Amino acid sequence: MAIDIDRERQFRAMRECAREIFCQALNEASIAGAFVRHVHCERGVLRICEDLYDLQAFSRMLVISIGKAGHSMVEALAQQLGEASLEGIVACPVEPHTQVRGFRYFRGGHPMPNAESIQAANAIRKMVGAQNAASLVIFMLSGGGSSIVEKPIDDEISLSDLIATYRALVHSGAPIAEINAIRKHLSAVKGGRLAQAAFPAQQVSLLVSDVPDKTPDALASGPTMPDSTNVEDCYRIAEKHALLPQLPDSTRELFERHALEETPKSDDPVFQRSRWWTILSNQTAVEQASAAADKAGFAVQVDNACDDWDYERAAEHLLKRLRELRRESARVCLISGGEVTVKVTNGGRGGRNQQFALACAEKIAGENITVLSAGTDGVDGNSPAAGAVSDGSTLARGQSRGLDAGAALGKFDAYPFFRALGDAIEIGPTGNNLRDLRILLAY
Repeated sequence: MAIDIDRERQFRAMRECAREIFCQALNEASIAGAFVRHVHCERGVLRICEDLYDLQAFSRMLVISIGKAGHSMVEALAQQLGEASLEGIVACPVEPHTQVRGFRYFRGGHPMPNAESIQAANAIRKMVGAQNAASLVIFMLSGGGSSIVEKPIDDEISLSDLIATYRALVHSGAPIAEINAIRKHLSAVKGGRLAQAAFPAQQVSLLVSDVPDKTPDALASGPTMPDSTNVEDCYRIAEKHALLPQLPDSTRELFERHALEETPKSDDPVFQRSRWWTILSNQTAVEQASAAADKAGFAVQVDNACDDWDYERAAEHLLKRLRELRRESARVCLISGGEVTVKVTNGGRGGRNQQFALACAEKIAGENITVLSAGTDGVDGNSPAAGAVSDGSTLARGQSRGLDAGAALGKFDAYPFFRALGDAIEIGPTGNNLRDLRILLAY
């Protein structure tokens, strides 16, 4: 299918427009901005959202920052409180550009834990476990924390077994909340167990959330929060996704013997001196993307209904909705937040966002539609891209370069396809993590 020059110019302009909307959303949903709005210290009184802490009433203040936004959150906190008053631990999957004085730094693994993930967990448990009721522990949690800080609940689970377990979970096609339910019950630091370690210190958690709003304890597998899941959920999830044959012996036998240990719940005394505040979430990114699209002259609608849906089902749903909106307005933008799921059966290079964008490309060939799907953390699956943008010209442009979109889709190998077209979104790790954004334009 050939595309004339004027239409290709239009397609190119709309791909660039989608990228600009995404980048503006990232810029506006910044961690620095969230701390300016929600964290302030004046005359020795620290305000975190609606709570006030008289710092003179505490003998010691510790900060534990975990996840992909670990560095950004510590730097933002230091801007509000000053470096001199801070000490603690940062665990992040990338090296910091600069270090904040008073902190120990660990480079944990993601999406699979590594040796430093376990070292970080041991160091954090030791540090918070030494605190008493006169201490204030500030936990700062962001996406990716599940693998970045980890310690198996059972010493029989080796690092290689832990990695194999994570791999089985990540590739199972299960929603993140289900994956994290199992992670919690296999971990000595998740599902409220880090709060147990810090008890009886006063605790407050600041959350930069990459999980559904209704399940905040899924963020980083809820190390400081009461666990809303239980062991029976884990057994049901494992059966639902046929996980047991994929697990190593050390974790599989815990399921087979029904030997998982229960996590602390909301009535546990450990949480009586704990508070939690979400200062950024996917909703923030959706709102900022909507504002950017409106400013670009689109009639904007939001549809988050497909959160945690299979990517093919989500593509069908959102494209149908977009075409309905197109009948009402000349230029429409449909924004969708959250994540889609992909059950990986082949070892290609890509991620859920590129898989979604490529699935859409097959469904919109020749149409004046542009689809961008990308992760706000700057990383999509096992590729260096955050996601990709496709449109009505994607299949034709691919064919002209000898690329087979159907084969790439079937092999879960979308990244090489989009990279060859220049349509992979490669922005590098953002130091933030607010789930994914899908931006669909019709014109």
